[in-house]
Amino acid sequence: MTNVLPRISIIVPVYNVENYLAKCLDSLVNQSHKNIEVIVVDDGSEDRSSEIIRSYAQKYSEKIKAFTKQNGGLSDARNYGIDHATGDYIGFVDSDDYVTETMFEEMLFLAEKHQTKMVVCNIQKVNENNQVTQKLTQMPNMHEKINLEDHFSVFSDLSYFACNKLFKKELFEQRRFKKGAHFEDIQLIPQLLLECETIAQTQSFHYQYLERTDSITKTHTEKGLDILKAVQDVEDIFSESRYSHKKKELKNFQIFEGVYSFLAYLAFVKNEEMFYRMSDQLVVFMRERQIKIQDILKYSRFGKNYLLSLPLKKKIFYLLFFTGQKKLIRKLI
Repeated sequence: MTNVLPRISIIVPVYNVENYLAKCLDSLVNQSHKNIEVIVVDDGSEDRSSEIIRSYAQKYSEKIKAFTKQNGGLSDARNYGIDHATGDYIGFVDSDDYVTETMFEEMLFLAEKHQTKMVVCNIQKVNENNQVTQKLTQMPNMHEKINLEDHFSVFSDLSYFACNKLFKKELFEQRRFKKGAHFEDIQLIPQLLLECETIAQTQSFHYQYLERTDSITKTHTEKGLDILKAVQDVEDIFSESRYSHKKKELKNFQIFEGVYSFLAYLAFVKNEEMFYRMSDQLVVFMRERQIKIQDILKYSRFGKNYLLSLPLKKKIFYLLFFTGQKKLIRKLI
């Protein structure tokens, strides 16, 4: 009798993506790893998405499990998928993206080979003509297997996307995405990492992140403050984790996610009053954590000074903010 390879549950939350959904689902039903279930959660779509899901569920009934629920947002749809997952491992794919044919086969192989609860792959941004616009290498110059106690810089260096990772299902026994929160990946994925002793990675660019031309420009509002709340939630778990003594890496996480990621969002806040209000919240965040300007300027990611690695426009924005030139920033926005 042959051993059955572990089952992977791939969770796909769907909301009004009729133009992209078929390509996403095609990439999943054609995975080289055959023991998968694709849990498609229609989060109250109002376009043709539900029809597309139905046709795929009929054609690939052995792979696709279709669910429909009232609209509750991305976190709620993912949590619904987790609740219905029967796999040994869980992956997430956004319904307007797609993946390579061997993504889950390779990531499962690494998870089993290294007996680790989390595996990471690289991402590339693509346009609607399938042309690669940007390659996002996640952990350059690092081994396939990473012992976190010895290489805990990963905690502050890693990009916390849910979709380019494979997780052992047991990581979700006590944890879920925070319903109603924005930046839910920043809030949850670091908490899952803190449960791991090792992680594994592949340098393959398996995940294809689609930059859509039809997406309405997102309004940047005070929802951005959820970034700071996400960091605070991670801090609470960090203090109870096996890595609680790694104070330097926690501070670097606070700088990367709480300062740089927040400022990257703040740069697009058009409302002036809101901009200043959110700026004040960041100042409080930094003061409470004793994050000084020199800490931010010296912050390195993967061994390179982060600020110096950025495009000129971003450098100027950050430096103006750090030197208190907010009025000048408002003129430039």
